[in-house]
Amino acid sequence: MSTLDASLATAHAEVKAEIARTDGKASLLLAFIGAVLAGVWTVASDAHLPTPVYVVGGMGVLLLVTAAALLLRVVRPNMSGAVAGFPLWARLTGDEIRALLAEDRRGEDIANLSRIALLKFAALQRAIDVTRAAGALLVVAAGMAVGGAL
Repeated sequence: MSTLDASLATAHAEVKAEIARTDGKASLLLAFIGAVLAGVWTVASDAHLPTPVYVVGGMGVLLLVTAAALLLRVVRPNMSGAVAGFPLWARLTGDEIRALLAEDRRGEDIANLSRIALLKFAALQRAIDVTRAAGALLVVAAGMAVGGAL
């Protein structure tokens, strides 16, 4: 195996692993947001809180829902623009697949997968930032509820 061949294989595996890690992080954060939303719903539906607490808490919940939407975008498969792998192969005949695999297209594949990874990573960062803002609002709402808001 040549140095170039080994480097291409390593880079390809690294980019694919980064996509998998980003999807895993997004999935964990989605589960966390779901648990927080369930907890907020339980507390808010059983308590009689002042209106300002509901307003601030509602803004926090809205931000959590926004973060969940961002995360769903991260993990959503994109089948429309598939230029490599099984989505492309599903549209080809056996002979076309053999001809395609005879070419070394790892460079293009690495570039395409890297762009996908960066988009996923940026959306994950935005979702985390929105989740943190939602958490801050929910902490403020909890403080208002405990402290006796207005």
